[in-house]
Amino acid sequence: MALENLEYQPLIYAGGVLFLAYMVRGIAGFGSGLIAVPLLAQVFPVQEIVPLVVFLDYVGSASQGLRNRNSIAWREQLPLIPFSLLGVGAGVVLFALAKEAVLAQALGGFVIFYAIYQLLPLPALQGSRIFAAPFGFLGGFVGTIFGTGGPFYVIYLGLRSLEKSAFRATFAINFLIDGAIRLGAYALFGFLQGGVLFGSIAALPIVALGLWAGGRIHTELSQKAYVRIISVVVFISGVALLFKM
Repeated sequence: MALENLEYQPLIYAGGVLFLAYMVRGIAGFGSGLIAVPLLAQVFPVQEIVPLVVFLDYVGSASQGLRNRNSIAWREQLPLIPFSLLGVGAGVVLFALAKEAVLAQALGGFVIFYAIYQLLPLPALQGSRIFAAPFGFLGGFVGTIFGTGGPFYVIYLGLRSLEKSAFRATFAINFLIDGAIRLGAYALFGFLQGGVLFGSIAALPIVALGLWAGGRIHTELSQKAYVRIISVVVFISGVALLFKM
């Protein structure tokens, strides 16, 4: 069903999901796409909500990517770009051709796998820049199809053992570069037209309110606790997607 033809109940649901997702992002600094995409996919077509959430994430993060520019580790970021381009190209073709039911169930399987991965006590690893090839491609490919390619970039930057400020600055600029490529691909294939573009713009005040509310909330929960909570939410929504069709 096209976004412009929706009734009020789905719109209220979408507003609540987006507020929750970006409030969590305001608190923890991550998690908006992982929460919003699978929850919205319970009601809306994946081919509409993924471009919408990518657009909202991009707008919400644009200013953050311009901070701490001197800390960006360009030697780690630049090798990712050509492989991300290849991944986005392959992803947008599949995104355009795949049936809605297949995309929804694939999304459910992916988020379940990611939730389990996040809950495992994995040791810290190191690796060379050669890993920019597989993780750059997967980041672009999975991000284009599901709107959540960030985990692959996080894994690669973690393998490179960047210190905290360099990690954050490099991931932020990577999101801006990767997000711009994906949005351009969506626009080229016609996924940012009509109801999707209108819905994206209409949702901006909800995103801003969620980010503001999250930033005002003071809590004693650790980053690890947030990861676990988000993983449980993502896991449940993934299971629901698998049985949705």
